[in-house]
Amino acid sequence: MRTLVWFRNDLRTIDHQALAEAAKKGDVCGLYCFDPRHYDDINYGFPKTGSLRTGFLIESVNDLRKKMRELGSNLMVRVGKPEYILPKIVSEAGIDQVFYHGEVAPEEADVEINVENSVDMPMKKFWGTAMYHRDDLPFDLLTIPDVYTQFRKKVEKKSSVRAPLPEPENLNWDDNIDAGEIPSVDDLGLKEQQMDQKSVLQFSGGQSEAWQRLQHYFYEVDELRNYKYKRNGLLGADYSSKFSPWLAHGCISARSIHSEVEKYEEEVHENESTYWMKFELIWRDYFHYSMIKYGSQLFQLGGIQQKDLRKSTHQATFDKWANGETGIPFIDANMRELNQTGYMSNRGRQNVASFLAQNLNFDWRWGAAYFESRLLDYDVCSNWGNWAYNSTVGHDPRNRYFNIINQAGKYDKKGEYVRHWLPELKELPKEFIHEPWKMTPDQQELYNVKLGSDYPEPMIDLEKSYERIRNEE
Repeated sequence: MRTLVWFRNDLRTIDHQALAEAAKKGDVCGLYCFDPRHYDDINYGFPKTGSLRTGFLIESVNDLRKKMRELGSNLMVRVGKPEYILPKIVSEAGIDQVFYHGEVAPEEADVEINVENSVDMPMKKFWGTAMYHRDDLPFDLLTIPDVYTQFRKKVEKKSSVRAPLPEPENLNWDDNIDAGEIPSVDDLGLKEQQMDQKSVLQFSGGQSEAWQRLQHYFYEVDELRNYKYKRNGLLGADYSSKFSPWLAHGCISARSIHSEVEKYEEEVHENESTYWMKFELIWRDYFHYSMIKYGSQLFQLGGIQQKDLRKSTHQATFDKWANGETGIPFIDANMRELNQTGYMSNRGRQNVASFLAQNLNFDWRWGAAYFESRLLDYDVCSNWGNWAYNSTVGHDPRNRYFNIINQAGKYDKKGEYVRHWLPELKELPKEFIHEPWKMTPDQQELYNVKLGSDYPEPMIDLEKSYERIRNEE
């Protein structure tokens, strides 16, 4: 029996059910398709997948091919739509069956349907993205609670996380079929971009890097015990786990991380922070299962709450936000970090999302799509779920918003983060670093920054925008 494992957002050999089951059946080979639809420009004027995330993906595919070869198999790589590539590979390689991990978002599910319609042989779908397996949930997928806390409490009480599957020992593939070249960023029609050296971490893709990061964070610097208390930090590699890029590409599974947390609790230390790592992984599951329940509603302006909204879509307004030129330093610093590194802290993401959707009263879907293009750790369920949440159209009954200046003062008290990403403001003292518009012309001259030329004037009056938001509640 010859089985083809179609890899997608599951670029690993450890805790990979489709691969593990295929290994029991006989000869196994893998396939990854670089789908050209992922690299085209979308309606908002930027590529669906930007160059930094594409670079991380390419590194991950390279590492997966290395792992597959070490196991006695190979990873075929092709550039093209899976529904065209798979039938050809199946014929050329004499494949008897195809195994793969299913996805839940509409675009990804449509690709699965197209492939299944084009491949005239048995295909078997497995579920390997979430931490809690869908078959182990204590409720029907279409009736999961609309409040996270209710979901979390019920799964914690009535469900358990399955043990991760071991890596197969031998995949027995001796075919000499052309494995194909792994494309470069340029080959996919994008312009290669180097990650800024000022990044909190020089992220590299792949299963090997994912496990090295876990080993470092849990044991070498022993920061898991501090996770809850330091996770909102803005500068430095170890203020949070930084697992998200590898999780998003499936280089490591949520079940594997959960298992390692429990090992750490047993062998090293257990506290509120070790629980909080699991807590955040449950959030990830929640957005995953919400996508199953609501589907395309999550991509609508009114979200799952189906609000009747009127929002701006003014291009120049969006460009100022996207380019980090709003004149609000805390917003601009976060957006500059995103653009130059492909990463942004969770605290930063909430603030820039709230600012775009609420202070600027803008169509939040533009921001979610921009994150899709730019983020190394883009995950369709978490990204769109979090954007809807912070735009008051998702899983939160409250009309919440962030006070940007208060947030900046709390999480960047000395202004070190802003100065790191906005060097034009490096000479500003603490009293002006988050509100430079309060400086007099003489003070601007003293600190070598002239508003309107060296750094933008604020594009809106924040206080007036908060007043409007409160009046809309």
